Amino acid sequence: MKTQDSRRKALKNIALGTGALAVSPWMHARVTQLQKTVGKNISHSVCYWCYEPMPLEEFAEKAKSTGVSSIELLRPDQWSTVEKHGLTCAVATDTFASITDGFNEPKNHNRLQDSYKNLIVQAADKGLPNVIVFSGNKRGMADEVARENCAKGLDPLVKLAEKHRVTLIMELLNSKVNHPDYQCDTTPWGVALTEKIGSENFKLLYDIYHMQIMEGDVIATIRKYHKYIAHYHTGGVPGRNEINDSQELNYPAIMRAIIETGFKGYVAQEFIPTYEDKIAALREGVLICDV
Repeated sequence: MKTQDSRRKALKNIALGTGALAVSPWMHARVTQLQKTVGKNISHSVCYWCYEPMPLEEFAEKAKSTGVSSIELLRPDQWSTVEKHGLTCAVATDTFASITDGFNEPKNHNRLQDSYKNLIVQAADKGLPNVIVFSGNKRGMADEVARENCAKGLDPLVKLAEKHRVTLIMELLNSKVNHPDYQCDTTPWGVALTEKIGSENFKLLYDIYHMQIMEGDVIATIRKYHKYIAHYHTGGVPGRNEINDSQELNYPAIMRAIIETGFKGYVAQEFIPTYEDKIAALREGVLICDV
């Protein structure tokens, strides 16, 4: 069974062959912004897997200086490490969370429900806002059947999340490049599932990188469907590297669109750094998004 760790290792391969690049001229031009208060309009988070094998303790200490207030996609046994540095974990996960074997398959329901019940309670006890879930791969399953199966499998967990004031978020992932056959690979599919479930405690994780690949029209999509979105991830397209002018997305414009919707959650950097100084790359990403 492939877990999130498998996903992280696979995505790291995207960065191979790029070399250790220097910090961009854009970063040098805006480095004085570090003197300002970061996070006035955006709550910044970062996905730890992009910076492994740097030890989490070291990464937490260094990442805090960039303006992030969260390090996410962490297991319960990792939460205390970031807490020591005054950080939280905006999105909780554990090793049983599988991209390929998710809630669209009824045979997975009992196993996932048992595991997620514990994670939801643990996240609530720590005051963490979100727990990540996945649809699973299609394997020939029709969209409507998959939505029905996901809704049934998630129903008891959503009720538990409502009780504990935690939000379950299903991630939108591309099936063209990184996750072939993934079911929840378009915003309309995820929105239809969210409407079927009908709870404020089940929403989407809109990954900007993934949805640019699948759909484009990122800003228009955010404006149309923002009420269904609880969390955002970044990444440069193509390649899933830095989000500066080396790639095709205008992240400051996207962030302004997110702010205009009234969004109060977290935006997490989930790009694979190519700079030799990976913390400088993170700092650059935070500053680009801190509009």
